[in-house]
Amino acid sequence: MDRPGALGRPAPDMIGEPLDTSAAIVLTDPGGRVTAWSTGARRLLGYAPAEIIGSLAADLFVSAPDFPAGKQVEQGRPREKQGGGQEQGRPREERDGPQEQTRHTAVVRHRDGHRLTAEVLTAPLIEGDSRAGVLLLFTPDASQATHGDDRLMRWLFTQSPVGLVIYGRDRKLLRANDEMERKIEHQEDDVHGLRPSEILEGPGLEGRIDHVVATGEHDSLECYVKVPGEDRAHAWVMDLFPLKDDTGYVHAVAVAVFDYSQQYGSRERLAVLDEARTRIGTSLDVTGTAHELAEVAVPRFADSITVELLDSVFRGDQPPPLPPGGVTLRRAAHVSGPADLTETVSGPGDGPGPAPGETHFHTEPSPPARCLLTSQAVVHQATDPEIAVWLAADPVQAEQARRHGLHSLIAAPLKARGKDLGVVLLVRHTASREPFTEDDLFVTENLVARAAICMDNARRYAREHGIALALQRSLLAYRPEAQHAVDVASRYLPSESGAGVGGDWFDVIPLPCARVGLVVGDVVGHGINASAAMGRLRTAVRTLADIDLPPDELLTHLDDIVTHATPEGDADSGEIAADLGATCLYAIYDPVSRHLTLATAGHPAPALVSPGGTVQSIDLPTGPPLGLGSLPFEAAELEIPEGTSLVLFTDGLLEARNRDVDEGLETLRHSLEHPTAAPTPSATPSPEALCDSILEAMLPAPGGRAQADDIALVIARTRALDENHVAQWDLTRDPAIVAEAREHASRQLTTWGVDNAVFTTELVVSELVTNAIRHATDPIQLRLIRQPHSLICEVSDGSATTPHLRRARLFDEGGRGLLLVAQLTPRWGTRHQPGGKTIWAEQSLSPAP
Repeated sequence: MDRPGALGRPAPDMIGEPLDTSAAIVLTDPGGRVTAWSTGARRLLGYAPAEIIGSLAADLFVSAPDFPAGKQVEQGRPREKQGGGQEQGRPREERDGPQEQTRHTAVVRHRDGHRLTAEVLTAPLIEGDSRAGVLLLFTPDASQATHGDDRLMRWLFTQSPVGLVIYGRDRKLLRANDEMERKIEHQEDDVHGLRPSEILEGPGLEGRIDHVVATGEHDSLECYVKVPGEDRAHAWVMDLFPLKDDTGYVHAVAVAVFDYSQQYGSRERLAVLDEARTRIGTSLDVTGTAHELAEVAVPRFADSITVELLDSVFRGDQPPPLPPGGVTLRRAAHVSGPADLTETVSGPGDGPGPAPGETHFHTEPSPPARCLLTSQAVVHQATDPEIAVWLAADPVQAEQARRHGLHSLIAAPLKARGKDLGVVLLVRHTASREPFTEDDLFVTENLVARAAICMDNARRYAREHGIALALQRSLLAYRPEAQHAVDVASRYLPSESGAGVGGDWFDVIPLPCARVGLVVGDVVGHGINASAAMGRLRTAVRTLADIDLPPDELLTHLDDIVTHATPEGDADSGEIAADLGATCLYAIYDPVSRHLTLATAGHPAPALVSPGGTVQSIDLPTGPPLGLGSLPFEAAELEIPEGTSLVLFTDGLLEARNRDVDEGLETLRHSLEHPTAAPTPSATPSPEALCDSILEAMLPAPGGRAQADDIALVIARTRALDENHVAQWDLTRDPAIVAEAREHASRQLTTWGVDNAVFTTELVVSELVTNAIRHATDPIQLRLIRQPHSLICEVSDGSATTPHLRRARLFDEGGRGLLLVAQLTPRWGTRHQPGGKTIWAEQSLSPAP
């Protein structure tokens, strides 16, 4: 080491260097007691001058090497001689010659008790005379670097572009570099000894400092900080790391502060677009999509937002061309951030624009009208002349802009597939963040473009849904035609999942001879195509039922219709033949014989509830769904007592997201066995009440998951026609029996009190019995069925040959019987059955005079 210079003359290695302001300067008297204490010493060791002056300097040291500068400074007590004797403390130069300046490393004690390592420079106050006292110069961590490295570290601390600040264990500020002074707009001396909360608003740093001191581990913090002299908060990242000695003791906590407000803004813009991809367009509803856009934009991107749409968009209609001179819009959504919460968010006066649902006319100079006419998003500052003109024309908007401190807005058009839908107004306020810039237009355009596509999808869905619903309502038999075989109650519930109107359907068809046909079906898919397919199937079933086909034959013909009517595929629409599939169940109930005949094409079998309340599952052969073709259908027939409830339904009643089909069947069985709508445990609820009881048990609870599929439910409670309404006679195959048959019919009608139908009935019986005797085989049977407003005459025989109506020529002896029957009765027909056929004719009964 070079010999240092005497006091007052710098040592050769210190020439040209500035005085280290972090050094602590201490002066002692000849007895080793402190006589002077510098500001640097106070910073380094924590003692105030009044606390340390007069104390022994040796008390500052925990351990130190052998100082050649005098033991009275190092120890403050007599020094032991080498040979074991004692030598009184006296100036070193009296013992060892002239005293010199020395530099050593020592561990010193801070006022709060912690230890720190320092370089200690000792030098006599007067060269060659230690009796005048000693100068001590403490430099922190001097052993960690050379004197040249100290300057580099000092330059790093003061010149770093990152704010650096050091807090003590007591959370008080010890050091702050130049960049940190610039950030907080305070000099280090002004904030020295202050805690973070006493300097800035919002960091929440003190708890993190305590954590680092306690654990000795690195920590980080992202926060908004209100910098003095600025209105807006800054986004800061703070990295906290402990400053430890060789023993691991944490002496202080260093904090590196980086202002990433600009990067944060870019990150937030990307986050808004990312959030928009998942949150906008989840509902096929125009107003719902507008609210989704508003909730994404506020408060992350704007302080308030107003979405206004053309009125035709709400109706689902195609938007018309924009009229010249101005645009009439209706508000779909408005959301305000915290700055607007002094007023009701959905009420009038939340900000620029009309109240929700209110119609508003925008003139051409206004930002909404201008952006619609130009199809471009535009950013405006509050000082723009166009904004001033717009607000001057509307005092209410001007008052809201003044109250909330409007300083910028973006007007963006909602445009999808070349059609104008509406406009979006995004507003920022003075107190919250920086004004909109041109950089924000990119985010706005992408955000609004996605919302516009989703709104147009919702508009088109609303239109299609309305058409499909109207079509389905016109096709479904909500009020079945009058018939006397069963009491009927029905329900149809469209899906709540947003998939659209489905193809579930049902029908109640009056059949000849007092019978009734019950049908329920389900077309695959939703929307207009499903509703149209449902309408075609319903019409086909009615047509096939009108020719009195049994259930299995009817399904066979219906399967042929579906198979041949299914398109091969449409390249433009993407439809393929497999898309058109359906299930169907058809049942016929005869109130005379109380026989139920039914067949199914892939549809769930109905349930039977006996008059006593017993639930029975029908063992029904299940045929394939309609549209597969070339596969047979089988019918089942059973006799049921009067008052039996036949429960027909689609699979939407059984299936749910939280249960499978078997669980649904069990729940349905339980609801039928224990109906909640029964007035008493022993009473039988009406079909209407039973429908309500089933739906209450099967549907999701209010506020739960949405109903996933359409539901069609039909409950038919059977009636029976007794001997007061039915009369029948077995006839022999003898021409003389015709007169006897007429007499039987005439006498029965007189008994029933319908004498006005005797003449026509005798003619019909005569013709039908004569045809059976001439052209058919045994057995022959005549049956009359009386209903409140009609009388049915049936003649059954053992032949499968079907008679045909024809016009007899002038000289033909026969061929006029069926023509006469057709002229006398409104309806007639043939019904085939195992072992023969039945020819029937129905005539209307006039009310008795």
